[in-house]
Amino acid sequence: MDEYLERIKAGSLKLYALEQELPPEEAVALRRRYIEEETGVSLAKVGSFSIGIDRVARKNCENMVGTVQVPVGVAGPLLVRGEYATGRFYLPLATTEGALVASVNRGCAAITRAGGAEVRILRDGMTRAPVFSTRSVAHAREVADWVASHPDEIARAAESTTSHGKFLGATCTVVGTSVFVRMEFDTKDAMGMNMVTIGSEKAAEVISAATGARLVALSGNLCTDKKPAAVNVVRGRGRSVVAGVFLADDLIASVLKTDARSLVEVNTRKNLLGSAAAGSLGFNAHAANVVAALFIACGQDPAHVVEGSLATTTADPAEGGVYVAVTLPDLPVGTVGGGTGVETQAECLSLLGVAGSGDPPGTHARRFAEIVAAGVLAGELSLLSALAAQHLARAHKTLGR
Repeated sequence: MDEYLERIKAGSLKLYALEQELPPEEAVALRRRYIEEETGVSLAKVGSFSIGIDRVARKNCENMVGTVQVPVGVAGPLLVRGEYATGRFYLPLATTEGALVASVNRGCAAITRAGGAEVRILRDGMTRAPVFSTRSVAHAREVADWVASHPDEIARAAESTTSHGKFLGATCTVVGTSVFVRMEFDTKDAMGMNMVTIGSEKAAEVISAATGARLVALSGNLCTDKKPAAVNVVRGRGRSVVAGVFLADDLIASVLKTDARSLVEVNTRKNLLGSAAAGSLGFNAHAANVVAALFIACGQDPAHVVEGSLATTTADPAEGGVYVAVTLPDLPVGTVGGGTGVETQAECLSLLGVAGSGDPPGTHARRFAEIVAAGVLAGELSLLSALAAQHLARAHKTLGR
């Protein structure tokens, strides 16, 4: 190994190229040793892990030196009554925020005692939006018209790049001489960003050749990927899901320690009016908390938490209680590809019964999306109740320090 270290120090061997000359495990260990010597910082804990790294070092993480471990707790059982997810589930939540798992656990108890969360997928489509440059506004309109009138031709091009994905359609937005073509795909059990990027590239070539528009960038930010955006709230992205539950007055009092009227008022004044006053795109208490914990545990892209946070929580007064629902219009999730193949994350997906491809394809990702939505609902119920009962600070003093 000393020979390789000398070559790295001399500049004749790059850190990122170690896997080309050594087995992945040796390459990671050598890179970590070099960084330790260069910085004087021990990475012994980072270098201690249980996952196999042959795949990870080649497909998931460049210049790998080890792993960072995040504690995983479980909340549940959570009773879900969806179209794809039915039954009781234990949610694996990866977090370092004290009180989060306990709070979600209380929400799970309330939902389960109430008979379960109703969950439905409203829309399912991953997007990519190339931006084209045109000669004039008249030309821009011609390009948009051509896209609208040639869906089959665009679909053939896009679907030629994948054996799983299906082209669902395209919507054009013209801004001066720029044309944004927001393409949507059914990506089955994959989250699908790689799939739709490759398919959109092929479709963009067809559009350019037919119209004379020049492709400027394969992503024009109207997708919109990994950023808060109103277009995703309105049109949806990934899996669009809604979950709701009716809570009776006695259950609210016994489990959540508050009452229906207080729940409704906190939701209205905090989640709706407060979010509006702040100019927020998410009208919820802390949807991102549960989305992030499930995403990290289950091998999802953590950057998509910003999209999962675009949720709206509603509380409708009802006879004998309250009906609380959460709508997540933008939930990019998958059960194959990306980080889902890492052993620890795959175990968490298996805990939910959604690891790998479903039969038929797409059912596992939709089942997972329904479970996530139900988990977010549990988190919303518990936090709203803690606020209504003036228990938030007390809970964090007890569990969050």
